[in-house]
Amino acid sequence: MILAGIEDEDKWLAEGIAGIQHNAFYMHRALDANNLRDALKCSALMLSELRTSKLSPHKYYDLYMRAFDELRKLEMFFKDESRHGVSIVDLYELVQHAGNILPRLYLLCTVGSVYIKSKEAPAKDALKDLVEMCRGVQNPIRGLFLRSYLAQVSRDKLPNLGSEYEGGEDTAMDAVEFVLQNFTEMNKLWVRMQHQGPVRIREKLEKERNELRDLVGKNLHVLSQIEGVNLEIYRDTVLPRVLEQIVNCKDELAQYYLMDCIIQVFPDEYHLQTLETLLGACPQLQPTVDIKTVLSRLMERLSNYAASSPDVLPEFLQVEAFAKLSSAIGKVIEAQVDMPIVGAVTLYVSLLTFTLHVHPERLDYVDQVLGACVKLLFGKPKLKEGRATKQIVALLSAPLEKYNDIVTALTLSNYPCVMDCLHDETNKVMAMVIIQSIMKNNTCISTADEIEVLFELLKGLIKGLDGTAADELDEEDFNEEQNSVARLIHMLYNDDSEEMLKIICTVRKHIMAGGPTRLPFTVPPLIFSALRLVRKLQAQDGNVVGEEEPATPKKIFQLLDETIEALSSVPSPELALRLYLQCAQAANDCDLEPVAYEFFTQAFILYEEEVVDSKAQVTAMHLIIGALQRMNVLGVENRDTLTHKATGYSAKLLKRPDQCRAVYACSHLFWVDEKDGIKDGERVLLCLKRALRIANAAQQMANAVSGTSGPVTLFVEILNKYLYFFEKGNPQVTSAAIQGLVELIANEMQSDSTTPDPASDAFFASTIRYIQFQKQKGGVVGEKFGPIKV
Repeated sequence: MILAGIEDEDKWLAEGIAGIQHNAFYMHRALDANNLRDALKCSALMLSELRTSKLSPHKYYDLYMRAFDELRKLEMFFKDESRHGVSIVDLYELVQHAGNILPRLYLLCTVGSVYIKSKEAPAKDALKDLVEMCRGVQNPIRGLFLRSYLAQVSRDKLPNLGSEYEGGEDTAMDAVEFVLQNFTEMNKLWVRMQHQGPVRIREKLEKERNELRDLVGKNLHVLSQIEGVNLEIYRDTVLPRVLEQIVNCKDELAQYYLMDCIIQVFPDEYHLQTLETLLGACPQLQPTVDIKTVLSRLMERLSNYAASSPDVLPEFLQVEAFAKLSSAIGKVIEAQVDMPIVGAVTLYVSLLTFTLHVHPERLDYVDQVLGACVKLLFGKPKLKEGRATKQIVALLSAPLEKYNDIVTALTLSNYPCVMDCLHDETNKVMAMVIIQSIMKNNTCISTADEIEVLFELLKGLIKGLDGTAADELDEEDFNEEQNSVARLIHMLYNDDSEEMLKIICTVRKHIMAGGPTRLPFTVPPLIFSALRLVRKLQAQDGNVVGEEEPATPKKIFQLLDETIEALSSVPSPELALRLYLQCAQAANDCDLEPVAYEFFTQAFILYEEEVVDSKAQVTAMHLIIGALQRMNVLGVENRDTLTHKATGYSAKLLKRPDQCRAVYACSHLFWVDEKDGIKDGERVLLCLKRALRIANAAQQMANAVSGTSGPVTLFVEILNKYLYFFEKGNPQVTSAAIQGLVELIANEMQSDSTTPDPASDAFFASTIRYIQFQKQKGGVVGEKFGPIKV
């Protein structure tokens, strides 16, 4: 059916073009013969082809352009009076005798163009006559193209200021009046098109109307190009007349397109000075008009105008542009009750962008826009719809991008309220945008009050989501979010110790509500920030333990103990144990023996009660031994208690090799190679001998189970410990003991029951080379290593 219609149109178009070409041929012959009568007759027949109602606008345009080209040639003939011998005034009368009105008016416009050019009559009178007579064609398509032809041939003949056709004082008004009258009539024809067919083809008609919109819009472009149209004429005549026509036509397509035309073709300065009038028309438009796009483009143009020169900014303040735009948006939203949320939010995004460009220093304006958005969303369900949430994110991101400083955004009272309107997932997305902005700009947030507001904004990341089960969270996304929060905590700092302690307490209050899945990410950075403060206090003169000081190491350590205890109950015992050891080292640096001892006690309790995995136990034990070895604040009794615990737990590890390595590591607890460090050679030797016994038992067990005694790696490792303490001057570790151990390893390696192991062999060979190297040094070292035979 549609295909048949298209084929019919092509056939009708071909027939129309053939008719134009046929009559144009005879018209050319008459023109060549300077035969005016035949030229008019043939041209009228040619133009009669434009009377068709069978063609769509697109096809009619093709036909019209063929006729237009021929009319150009006819116009040239009319200009040369010597060829046709008739005065232009008589010719103007003569063409009005054409039989059909459409050819008559096309000929009249053509002759009228020549009439104006001849200056035998004022341009304004001829134009007024033409625009009035064109009312004789009321078919929408034929009328639109006729008036478009009139606008085309008269464009360079308007009685404009500085034009050769300039009239009296009101010459600019004469030109404006002509264009406005033509525009009004064209718009009426354009709007009437929608009623030209049955309802079932309404969509087709709207498409055809859309194709013709530029014919109407060109009139506004012509108006904008008239030299005499100054701000006064635009404000008092042009804009009110155009807006009256737009509002009264009550047509969605026309209203949207023509409002957009006004914004695009007239100068920004005029828009600024007539803002109230232009905006006043917006609430009167049809509810279905996409007014958000129109207003957004207006605000974008005004923003660019403001950015073009600092000199224009006072004009914006003078006309109170922000207040007028804000009021107009409120009225539009109120008038268009069916406007979707995304449309209303888009308007506020545009208003905020305008505000940030034109009045960046007016934070009260920014907050006012956010407040209006809160008012819009109040009482409605939290936003889930994709486009609306994207616009809210854009709204909240705009101040961050403009000021590059979250601290400025934190002063906006309505900022958190807008975030509260978001669905939880989008709230988290916006929280990530805030954190990324802080990272990118390296923003320093240095007061507890600012952090209180900031963490309220970030609560979607810091606290558990309502009604969201842990298994619904994407692990990778969740880890990325929490790592971002952790990096943020590291960035919080203030040189003032009291304020820094307030910051730590504020952060702690928020992150402790994060639940078991978040604490392992957020507690460690808080602990290390607090320890940084502890070391800073220690480095200050004197009062590091003074109870009268609000921020003291003791107070901070008490806070840390409570925080880590919460982490250990998550449960995340291995992480809690590491943090206890970090705190113990910090307490050691502050000479707080009871505090350091307490942290070690907590670490051992965690080891006993919570750390159950054998690999985790090995790692934990080596961490404890390493931390304990560096303690110099502990008294003899406390140190003995802790080292006894460490050696005892080392010997109770599940696997013999792990036992052996932990026990010989404990030897370092009794020999600290520092000034005033403990040097208990006997207990060092006891640890090493105990490690040897465990290594021997491990080999015997391996022999009993698999028939081979396994590699000698453990013995070589113990040999290296012997060599270490021998070099450090431990009198209990003798060259004879080393010699015996070397011979033991060599015999074991030659035994048939020993499993060959290239790594163990290389390790032992490297150790032997080291002994030989020390012997060759000579002097005291050479003499010391001399008795060892290798």
